[in-house]
Amino acid sequence: MSGLFDLFKKPVERRRVVEVGWMIDAEKAGFIYEAPRLYQRNAPKSVSTKGVGLCPAVLDYEARIVEVLCPFDVHLRLGRDDKGNVQLQYPRPHESESNPQYIARLITTSNPSEWREQSKPVLQLHTPYRFISDETVYINQLPPFYHYRPSPLPGVMVGGRYPIDVWPRLLMWAFEWHDVSQDLILKRGEPWFCARFEFEDPSRKFTLVEAQMTPELEQYLKGMDTVTQYVARTFSLFPTARSRRPKQLLVKAKR
Repeated sequence: MSGLFDLFKKPVERRRVVEVGWMIDAEKAGFIYEAPRLYQRNAPKSVSTKGVGLCPAVLDYEARIVEVLCPFDVHLRLGRDDKGNVQLQYPRPHESESNPQYIARLITTSNPSEWREQSKPVLQLHTPYRFISDETVYINQLPPFYHYRPSPLPGVMVGGRYPIDVWPRLLMWAFEWHDVSQDLILKRGEPWFCARFEFEDPSRKFTLVEAQMTPELEQYLKGMDTVTQYVARTFSLFPTARSRRPKQLLVKAKR
């Protein structure tokens, strides 16, 4: 009989468009960080209906890319101290609109034991960006591959992937320095990194909404922030996080 009753159950309603929340969780200077934006190619439209700019596959792909802009100027040089330890240097501190003294507070140089290769140092720039969802959504943090740089970076951005419905942690910008003889230069306002989102149904679209810090979200974040200082392999904590997760984390900001 239960099967018969199931036929008359009201189907579970699910929005066709997935809401992906973002927030800038900064204690100070939050105004220097721009809102994440959907990628938009600033190029004239193709004349031909068969042009690349009108290809449905290209348009669908580009419509799913989110860009985050670099909030400040960075000019770093890699040096070594008397003991051979990696040392970050700021070769032109007076030529930048950004104060290296404050930028330095956001940079962490990873221990050499944590590098993938001993000849390629890894550093991390802390960001205040969080992405949140109340549905199963995975974020992929990617380099800004659509942004052409006349002078390429001397290494590669280290990407990552994790579920933002369970683990809405602060994003980091990690960089693996391959050519240590070259300076690392970032410019304020240029694309810093990209994000793409995965859903259980890959055909679903998404919309970006600004999220609000609620008491429930703040308490939940306390359980995950800084866990890497205590344990490794933090993905093993997902079941615990899921069991303690409030039903709703994403609340739209009121402006």
